Amino acid sequence: MERAKKRVLLFYCVEAEDLARKVAAQSDLIQLQSINWRSFNDGFPNLFIKNAHDIRGQHVAFLASFSSTAVIFEQLSVIYALPMLFAASFTLVLPFFPTGTFERIEEEGDIATAFTLARMLSNTPISRGGPTSLVIYDIHALQERFYFNDTILPVFETGIPLLKQRLQQLPESDVVVVAFPDDGAWKRFHKSLDKFPMVICNKVREGDKRIVRIKEGDPKGCHVVIVDDLVQSGGTLIECQKVLSAHGAAKVSTYVTHGVFPKGSWERFVHKNDEDSAGNVFSHFWITDSCPLTVKAITGKAPFEVLSLAGSIADALQI
Repeated sequence: MERAKKRVLLFYCVEAEDLARKVAAQSDLIQLQSINWRSFNDGFPNLFIKNAHDIRGQHVAFLASFSSTAVIFEQLSVIYALPMLFAASFTLVLPFFPTGTFERIEEEGDIATAFTLARMLSNTPISRGGPTSLVIYDIHALQERFYFNDTILPVFETGIPLLKQRLQQLPESDVVVVAFPDDGAWKRFHKSLDKFPMVICNKVREGDKRIVRIKEGDPKGCHVVIVDDLVQSGGTLIECQKVLSAHGAAKVSTYVTHGVFPKGSWERFVHKNDEDSAGNVFSHFWITDSCPLTVKAITGKAPFEVLSLAGSIADALQI
């Protein structure tokens, strides 16, 4: 017997509006709701949840985007408020968990800010239906689920099915090879991509430099797609591309779930008119819309292509 699907009231932060509308377009059961995002003269948020009485007894979700420390406080204020309005259940969708790469302490004095953010989210009040469901895509380290306390149920999703679907649409899909920039990326994703031949790269130290080398696999004559969870400056991706091309790869593309690109670092990858330009090293650069500010910046610029999480998020709201 198929479980009845629930009707969800979806709230969203300002920068995630485009993604929220795409999510709502996936199902008549998802109804967009609005919040007045205002500020007092001193800069602190002056927030108002419209039609708050209508939330009572309803399944409620909030689509967040923690793109900077400046927006986290106002969004946490909403996240803490929604479950307390007698919601039947509460789901928080945070596609990109921004401090996920800072999950380890390597020497005394290091602060694992992944744990800090997890503690902040763990203070989300319990709704009438119980603990909050927290949906995150391709978190940097799976063990970070243990950073949350029992008031949060982490739901770890992945953007890899979107990549697999896109790769099947390529005219040269039969000669696609998946490459990983390091052992960590291989451990994270290889089981989801086990139908593809694989190349594993790693970094070795030569003097004061760390050089990218191919550890395993052969890219010769293939369209090689580098896969990782996120990109910052993109330096490692470029070094991997150089090594793969030097070993005979016919084309090199890349996929990351989270295109963070601080300080506009995406610009180095944009195709230039000069075919020999360093910016033209990737045939395709696929990202998801987990980082809305990046999506707005790269739209219409080759080699970038956005694979939307909207359908996956709509499904996750039914969990």
